[in-house]
Amino acid sequence: MAAPFGSAEMHRPECLESVKCERPLVLNILSGWLHGPLYPVDIKDIKPEALEAEVRGYYANLLDQPPSAAEFFSVPGRDKVKLEALLMRFLPLYREESKHRLLVLIDPQDKNTVLAIYLYGSWWCIEDAVKTVDPSREGLMQVQAFAERIVLFVLNYVIFGMLERGLSQDVLFVPHSEKEYAKIFWKDGEAAAFYTIKAKGSLCDGHSSQSYMLPVLDTVFVRRKFRRRGLGMEMLHDFCQMFVAEDAVGISCPVSVDMYQVCQRFLETHPEEQPRLWEVEAPGDWGQRVNVWLKIQLEQSLLKKADTSCQMERFQEDEPEQSDEGRMNKRAGLVPDIRESPDEAKEPKDDQGQAFNLRPCSKELANQQNTQVHPCPGSKKRTSRGEPAEDAVPKQFRAMP
Repeated sequence: MAAPFGSAEMHRPECLESVKCERPLVLNILSGWLHGPLYPVDIKDIKPEALEAEVRGYYANLLDQPPSAAEFFSVPGRDKVKLEALLMRFLPLYREESKHRLLVLIDPQDKNTVLAIYLYGSWWCIEDAVKTVDPSREGLMQVQAFAERIVLFVLNYVIFGMLERGLSQDVLFVPHSEKEYAKIFWKDGEAAAFYTIKAKGSLCDGHSSQSYMLPVLDTVFVRRKFRRRGLGMEMLHDFCQMFVAEDAVGISCPVSVDMYQVCQRFLETHPEEQPRLWEVEAPGDWGQRVNVWLKIQLEQSLLKKADTSCQMERFQEDEPEQSDEGRMNKRAGLVPDIRESPDEAKEPKDDQGQAFNLRPCSKELANQQNTQVHPCPGSKKRTSRGEPAEDAVPKQFRAMP
């Protein structure tokens, strides 16, 4: 059967094997396909209730169809996946309620991975669900339409939460609120990144009456293939410019290491923002915020001290070990030998000029060393092995969260 919304050439032949679609919703948007291929975000005037009913109807028909009428979804680089109810899930679009839910196809080899999403009478690859053919979609754009909310959900919950979430990350982005203020960064026909904001005066959560005391950059995400292109800095700059009249703006705590690197580059480029940007815990009172630039400078200072301490420790560890006999021979240049004449004992011989004992065995001998030997200018007193220097910084320290 031909793919919906037009000819198979117009609609992802590599992904769609066979899909039935005879519902009125298709007729409402078919005219858009006559002008070329569209993606979900490009389809206009679709009501959430109509989309919900259409998805429910498809799922009910799927449950009733005989095994001989099975349909398949083609995944690039792997075997086709059978479209069966066991591999489908309904996910809530918004955080607060489950009224609006989206139907997704789960990877049979990994139940935590979403392969496709069902929208407007067809299955869409995740890559296609966040694309656009509208040339006006470029740069940062505020999320407003229902279709844009779906793109935000795919970016946040599916791509970040499932597909690109690092194994070391224990933070999972939950679905956003229906009224969440968000901007999507569109680049080269794709949704490349997004960020969300908690406005000043908005409630921190639904369980208390506390409100944010300053605007807060709540979540930020850049897709893996769009990283290292400056998108993070552009979003941070856009956020700061939105609230240029505010004395302080915040970033929600905790801030990741990658985000701190973005903040450092941004604040070095825009020093006027250094006193304004704070890492905050809700609601952001003065006791719940730390200046980002000050924290960066403090951690860099600690790193330099730790590096200096490590270098001194390695230098001491690399010094050749001295035998007891060698140490005694060096001390012989400081303590007169009764076998030598008094004149010979007044000055050490040239080959004993190295008798700066770094590890004196006794306090008495060390005192003799200090009275008879004068180190060259610029040399520093060293501590004995096993005794830490007074100003030494541990090799490892716990970074501030």
